[in-house]
Amino acid sequence: MTDDQLEVGVGPWPGSPPDDPRYDPQLLAEGDRRNVVDRYRYWRHEAIVADLDRRRHGFHVAIENWQHDFNIGTVVRNANAFLAAEVHIVGRRRWNRRGAMVTDRYQHVRHHETIEEFVDWAAGRRLPVFGIDNLPGSRPLETGTLPRDCVLLFGQEGPGLSEPARAACEQLYSIAQYGSTRSINAGVASGIAMHAWIRTHAGPPPG
Repeated sequence: MTDDQLEVGVGPWPGSPPDDPRYDPQLLAEGDRRNVVDRYRYWRHEAIVADLDRRRHGFHVAIENWQHDFNIGTVVRNANAFLAAEVHIVGRRRWNRRGAMVTDRYQHVRHHETIEEFVDWAAGRRLPVFGIDNLPGSRPLETGTLPRDCVLLFGQEGPGLSEPARAACEQLYSIAQYGSTRSINAGVASGIAMHAWIRTHAGPPPG
């Protein structure tokens, strides 16, 4: 396999460029190697975000970040894939963006200094908060139904949801596990939980 075959994306636009303001002249001339779906090839970044904003789903995703959790990048990437309304980082503002694979450019990310600040934000928008953690009293996510408008809250790798976060949740849901490990990381759990919402509320993705 040659180096050209290993490249992601497409080369320069063949023929006359389209007369459409969504397209980026530089990408048309040089090619588009970004990690975007084919329908957004050659589009300006702002045009892609605007199109996503017209279709975003009703669920939000939040994750606690007290110890620079490396899972946050994966959570953001999953949120972009499933088109969450926003991602909320609760705690430390800084997080490792490597795992997001540049998807944070297309996903709205909001920061909250404390869990109390986050809870006030959610209450002001009448968004119920559902914690995802394998804790005593949690209901199986596999048999539960998430509402269309809600926030899915995930805890720190290791300790899971903090006590204040648990108290803020309307309900806790657990993800069924069948092996020897006590838990799965927040990055994996977030993808499973978001897909549970998708199966209930979303139609087929655009072509």
